[in-house]
Amino acid sequence: MLVVGLGNPGVQYSQTKHNFGFWILDKIVERRSLKWQSGYGDYVYVKDQNLIYAKPTSFMNHSGVAIRDLSHHHNESELIVVYDDIDLPLGNIRFKTNGGTGGHKGIESIIYQLETDEFHRLKLGIGIQELNMKPSERYVLKPFPKQYQELVNQTVINAADALDFYFKNSIVETMNKYN
Repeated sequence: MLVVGLGNPGVQYSQTKHNFGFWILDKIVERRSLKWQSGYGDYVYVKDQNLIYAKPTSFMNHSGVAIRDLSHHHNESELIVVYDDIDLPLGNIRFKTNGGTGGHKGIESIIYQLETDEFHRLKLGIGIQELNMKPSERYVLKPFPKQYQELVNQTVINAADALDFYFKNSIVETMNKYN
């Protein structure tokens, strides 16, 4: 199974809301004492038994190319994508089996490159109603305000735990427990 976290490369983006998907995979890799290695394309990855964790090193809007290359290189047909969702409140997570883009350019790129929307997703809420979230392109490229850091850290742990549950159970059982 291929587990992909979405984000943008570079230090200037490392703490932004758009990199939430990266943070979840970083937590899982840290827990397992694994190390990221360069891939054969625009991604870094880690193999752990039957799981391949990956982070595209291209910008979010071009994530699909890296995921297509990963899928072909590792002969992986099972995919779950972990990414930020501005329409979900911060702290909420949602598993989905398939669907449209929801306006997310990274997901749009993946659907375009894979020519399907049939892949699992873990959506991570980044919406904070008290903040101006318009335009969304600017909102996602800013860090969370410091007063939300504890909730962000708890969400990272919760999402990593949810993925561990997902790896051992069906998507339906996982949705029933975490959605």
